[in-house]
Amino acid sequence: MEERALAAATSKGKGNGAVPAQLPEVEERIYVASQWRLMWWRFRKHKLAIASVIVLVVMYTAALFCEFVAPANPYAPNQDFVQAPPQRLRFWDEQGFSLRPFVYGYKITRDPETYRMLFVPDPDKKYYLHFFVRGAPYKLWGFIRSDRHLFGLVEADQPLFLFGADGMGRDMFSRIVYGARISLSIGLVGVMVSMVLGTLIGGVSGYYGGAVDLVVQRLIEMLISIPSIPLWMGLSAALPPDWPPVQVYFGITVILSLIGWSGLARVVRGKFMALREEDFVMAARLAGASEMRIIVRHLVPSFLSHLIASLTLSIPGMILGETSLSFLGIGLRPPVISWGVLLQGAQNFRTVAHAPWLLLPGLFVVLAVLAFNFVGDGLRDAADPYAR
Repeated sequence: MEERALAAATSKGKGNGAVPAQLPEVEERIYVASQWRLMWWRFRKHKLAIASVIVLVVMYTAALFCEFVAPANPYAPNQDFVQAPPQRLRFWDEQGFSLRPFVYGYKITRDPETYRMLFVPDPDKKYYLHFFVRGAPYKLWGFIRSDRHLFGLVEADQPLFLFGADGMGRDMFSRIVYGARISLSIGLVGVMVSMVLGTLIGGVSGYYGGAVDLVVQRLIEMLISIPSIPLWMGLSAALPPDWPPVQVYFGITVILSLIGWSGLARVVRGKFMALREEDFVMAARLAGASEMRIIVRHLVPSFLSHLIASLTLSIPGMILGETSLSFLGIGLRPPVISWGVLLQGAQNFRTVAHAPWLLLPGLFVVLAVLAFNFVGDGLRDAADPYAR
């Protein structure tokens, strides 16, 4: 409703160049609304973007509380359930509909020809799903001790494999939830570093111009001309193999950030070149503001909405970069759990043929990338709320 009123009010204002003396209540809200409110009104029209925001909130919440959400210890192997297939949640049995979801246990047999373990659902073994159950102890965020899990089975001897088990009998659902913390956070951390570098370098290039702009643009062109994957591989391979997982994590983040700032710097440069001659910049200079204050306090906030949209579209590249490097074995390495590390177990075609659920981390990578792209599209459309 606000968007239609905005369009109608804009057309009225164009006719006589003045705002009507008496406006309906909705149109009056449009004229006094801030830019961020206008952006929100326009953003919420993008249904895919709103749905993607919900998906990302769920994914990041699960990643933030992965120890609580995961029903099992993702590092604990179980040789009795190697490559066990996923257990399907059921609400119907021979007695009809059940309000409490349950799973069937496994009937374990062995293939007489290949001697491979076969797991068949056993209707005689019915296990109900419980919430806030006690299970494997953990430390939430590394210092809060607990053994409460969001859901699980009360039978201690019966594991729960909603997404199946890997080659060591570890729960894939728990490992995917734990991997979300690394894969999703590396995108945010990498983009924040890229934002600082791209905004400062691109801002200086566009604000001063001349020789500074020439040097910065040649540096950006040199970085863009180098293929990304070989450059990532070369820099990642240069990381010492004896580094602990935390240092490798930050090393990969810095590598992705050092390469990803160039595109943002060009966007910032173009905005600065268009805004540096505006009246508010001249007024800041006459008021005695320093060059850095003009850049940080006046120029950057003037196109912050476009900057946020550009950064949102850059996060999928960071996630895909980490996944690619870890999948190739030159990024994060076990025992670190990330979606790229989990996909290493799907490199063998024979393994995938027998256990296709090992490809599920790739599905979550696609889901996260699509969600960020839809949110970025919605933010890009809403960045200019005055456009028709």
